[in-house]
Amino acid sequence: MTNSNKHLGSDTTYANTANRSINVGGTPFAYRDLGPRGGVPLILLNHWGAVLDNFDPRIVDGLAGRHRVIATDYRGIGASGGTAPVTVDEMARDAIALIGALGFEKVDLLGFSLGGFVAQDIALKAPGLVRRLILTGTGPAGGKGIDKVGPVSWPLIIKGLLTLRDPKYYLFFTSTANGRQAAKAFLKRLKERKADRDKGPTPSAFLRQLKAINAWARQAPQDLGSIRIPVLIANGDNDIMVPTVNSTDMARRILNSQLVIYEDAGHGGIFQHHANFVPKALTFLSA
Repeated sequence: MTNSNKHLGSDTTYANTANRSINVGGTPFAYRDLGPRGGVPLILLNHWGAVLDNFDPRIVDGLAGRHRVIATDYRGIGASGGTAPVTVDEMARDAIALIGALGFEKVDLLGFSLGGFVAQDIALKAPGLVRRLILTGTGPAGGKGIDKVGPVSWPLIIKGLLTLRDPKYYLFFTSTANGRQAAKAFLKRLKERKADRDKGPTPSAFLRQLKAINAWARQAPQDLGSIRIPVLIANGDNDIMVPTVNSTDMARRILNSQLVIYEDAGHGGIFQHHANFVPKALTFLSA
């Protein structure tokens, strides 16, 4: 395990946090670790095809002002070794093993999109492990329209290639003036890190993760009512990737949950409204 970041403090931002790696059952998992020691660490689980450089630095830095934050790469993605799993179940088991390897007995989880699927599965598989859960731009197993992620995404991925724009410009944000402005600002933030950037996903890993998303869409609904911990659910009101109705559905099924829906915002509602989301998340985590 490489141990950079010897002097972690307020001077460390996500853009200059060292890349680290830890061996979990023979596979190296890439991660970044910042923020104050002590207290319950917050584990970040990201979207389809995301690597360490796809976490919004404004959100990571905002949360790391008060909490130890660990951003991770799934197996087979970015600098992590192994082959990308084709089920959320395997991703959740990997994350539980990673948390154990890092020596944590209790964690908070923030899952965005695919990461929200994984975070729910972890909370159900290892109920004693998770203290608080934040689910953003995500939905439950068998959720409405999750099987359309591929058909919705491919045309906009191609549009991104044709217009020389990152597909997230179209996939994560609304096509209104607000949405376009937020998309540009977000994509600019993702480029703030100049050195030691993570490797992008391979086409094979990208397609394997889509298989996991499709399997989650076909899976029988889980018993979300058995999640007893506090849960914060956030999304935009116009999510074309994981339809917003799924956020409302999860909030209805999870007893101890709060729901935040941002207006004129899409899948990346928390990125568009990071200035509102970060204080909400901090209040939720410290309540």
